[in-house]
Amino acid sequence: MTRSNVGAVVILAISAVLFTSGVVRKISSPQGQDDARPLIAVIPKGTASMWWEVVRQGAERASHELGYEMIWTGPEQETDREKQIQAVEDSIAKRVVGIVLGPNDAQALVRPVEKIKTLGIPCVIIDSGIDAGPEAYASFAATDNFAGGADGARRLAAAINGRGNVIITKFVQNSASTDARAEGFKQTLAREFPEIKVIAEQFTLGTVEDGRQKTEDLLLRNKGQVDGLFAVNQPVSVGAYKAIQSLGLAGQVKMVGFDSDPVLLEGIERGEVAALIVQNPFEIGYQGVRLVVEAIANRPVPKAYPIPSMIVDRSNLAEMKQKFPAALGL
Repeated sequence: MTRSNVGAVVILAISAVLFTSGVVRKISSPQGQDDARPLIAVIPKGTASMWWEVVRQGAERASHELGYEMIWTGPEQETDREKQIQAVEDSIAKRVVGIVLGPNDAQALVRPVEKIKTLGIPCVIIDSGIDAGPEAYASFAATDNFAGGADGARRLAAAINGRGNVIITKFVQNSASTDARAEGFKQTLAREFPEIKVIAEQFTLGTVEDGRQKTEDLLLRNKGQVDGLFAVNQPVSVGAYKAIQSLGLAGQVKMVGFDSDPVLLEGIERGEVAALIVQNPFEIGYQGVRLVVEAIANRPVPKAYPIPSMIVDRSNLAEMKQKFPAALGL
């Protein structure tokens, strides 16, 4: 977790350089090193995201420390499974010696991962799983998303005094990581807080704007009945927060989000966001590359490498900003 301190830099703006066809970026070698280093590919769910930019920073740091060249390539939007599959094919064609992959569809990426294994290329899955057995890849490095959803349930339950109605704004379908968060949230409420009911939940297109629209729809359809809201990742959480603001419900409808963003941190400061369950994207990127390098060297790696999440609220916001700025997107 402490490596997130190393990544405490201002996150680069995602701008017009991220072409709609996706991003392919070769990370340059440190000065004085030979350019003919072995090449690995890191393929995120999407490149047009501050969260994945921090993953890139962690992956880049590990590749430099361990003596590898890194290609950062993937679709712009996390919903574009076809472009991510093409990024896998392009990486294979570049004769990479290892692949780190954050699948944006648990089902659609099964065949590409099986192809990687057939070709004898070590592959580490990060962030979100696939619908394949652990024999299909070398290791899986990710937040314990079910446990994170459970933490979200407990924080929201505390905010609404253990009773009431809540809604869930979800990400896109077949995203294993965010589905696990929603499931952990619901199962924990059912088991530990029987007086809290989930009265509505809605998938989105995975963008801030669609998250806002879908959350507004849920709130308007259940007007006057919603006490709390859980949102499952960064763009959806930002969109959901904008929705409760636009409807004049900020502070009235208690909100717990997943992942960090400066907008959401401001919401905590204002008392309009009860808590955030925060991952460590820098560490996810770093460990993904470290594990694939171990696999390339035929050294044993764990099939599962859990990376703890953190909880941010008003009581520890200042401390968390100081200790984990990269994880908070600062």
